[in-house]
Amino acid sequence: MSDNTFNELHERFLTSLKENSRSQSTIIAYGKDIEQLVKFLSSHGLTNPKEVTIETLEQFKKGLEDQTYTPKSISRKINSIRTFFKFMMSQGSITENPSEKLSHPKFETKPPRVLSEMEYRALRDVSRADIRLFSIVEILLQTGIRIGELTRLKLEDIRTTSDGKLKYLFIQEFGSHPSRKVPLNASALKAINEYIKIRPESESTIIFVTKNGNPLLVRNIRTSIDRAFEKSGIKDSKVNDLRNTFIAHHLAHGVSLVTVSKLVGHKRLSTTEKYLNILNKEENGTHQKLEEL
Repeated sequence: MSDNTFNELHERFLTSLKENSRSQSTIIAYGKDIEQLVKFLSSHGLTNPKEVTIETLEQFKKGLEDQTYTPKSISRKINSIRTFFKFMMSQGSITENPSEKLSHPKFETKPPRVLSEMEYRALRDVSRADIRLFSIVEILLQTGIRIGELTRLKLEDIRTTSDGKLKYLFIQEFGSHPSRKVPLNASALKAINEYIKIRPESESTIIFVTKNGNPLLVRNIRTSIDRAFEKSGIKDSKVNDLRNTFIAHHLAHGVSLVTVSKLVGHKRLSTTEKYLNILNKEENGTHQKLEEL
């Protein structure tokens, strides 16, 4: 196979990400990261992928540090670079992968932000005036699903168990995340039913829509919840903290680590385990009942 220019490979890389159902946010982030790398390589007269060495990549990394990028941002860019170089290997554009030797900068990971009972009650109170917003807050808080998963929920994803005793959300497979079932407790079910009563007519089957019946976007939800945080006086919080709160709450109330991990769709149990550290207790319960927040 003949050598390809970085710009051509960049375009094919993004196409590959789309074909593999990577999320739009991931594709955009990877695209920008690799575009930045390609510009750097071009400025140094490098157009052939086989000419790139670990020294070249270390120089790019040093440039990021000099531009005061945070260690976390640099680490993310390194992940993007490694994925890009793996793609080039698969395409036969390179025979060796110098990015494997590129080390991540060290940085401290902040513990997950978990809302106190007073905080999430205040958030609820502020949201009650808007039935749609209250339903969104309640679902995120009571199910722990991701905001992207919430925006993709369809009316038919509200299902009932075969014995007719339990309502649950069916989270469709998306990208690298497999499908899963998440129980709806009484509070979440009531909130979603109240919203469906006033939901605008729409050709879309997506549950949460705008006044015009168009699917509600992630950025719209983030903005609405950020405003609710501000009105309720909750500082340094974001939408994902509702998911963090769900996880921490149920671990603290004895739901098993494995059960919580499956409910929230963590790929690795170690991701769920990190929440045990902030609880300052060992996970020793085996209860399967999910308590309402």
